[in-house]
Amino acid sequence: MEKFTVHTGQAAPLRRSNVDTDQIIPAVFLKRVTRTGFADGLFAAWRNDPEFVLNQNAYANSSILVAGTEFGTGSSREHAVWALQDYGFRVVIAPRFGDIFRGNALKGGLLPVELPASDVESLWDTLESDPSIPVTVDLAEREVRVAERVWQFDLDEHSRWRLLEGLDDIDLTLRDESQITAFETQRPQWLPRTLLDA
Repeated sequence: MEKFTVHTGQAAPLRRSNVDTDQIIPAVFLKRVTRTGFADGLFAAWRNDPEFVLNQNAYANSSILVAGTEFGTGSSREHAVWALQDYGFRVVIAPRFGDIFRGNALKGGLLPVELPASDVESLWDTLESDPSIPVTVDLAEREVRVAERVWQFDLDEHSRWRLLEGLDDIDLTLRDESQITAFETQRPQWLPRTLLDA
């Protein structure tokens, strides 16, 4: 997993709340077995609307999505995170996330930043008045910075450490590979075994 420390990019204001994972990536696009190739299905129904924020040239290169409250609710599909990442998003800012989506995002390297609704509203206003203004998300300092304004955000220390180090669940397991191997060599041969070489 790619390390996340500081990201600066263009941000897209998605003035919608209660965005569920089926709206993020409809079920019809869930036929792949890889984590890539989902960008075309991201917000598929809304992208038919020429006024949808991601169809506007001003936000075409956005890597930060600023959404309303309850983003990523509904099903547990990991594809919602993969679609956002495949499109180019590194961060989603919202007042609140669906719990499973938030967990999937943190495990997949997409940073979910929770800011109060009033701060998100202020951020939307700023982005709509000047779409080119850069937004910086600093995980080390737990800050979102836009021009002279700074917003602090919370993130549990374990998730923050994993993102800063770029460690997914497999990376964390492999950190104990020598202990796993030592354990397996001591077990009787007739018991089930963990095979590290396929």
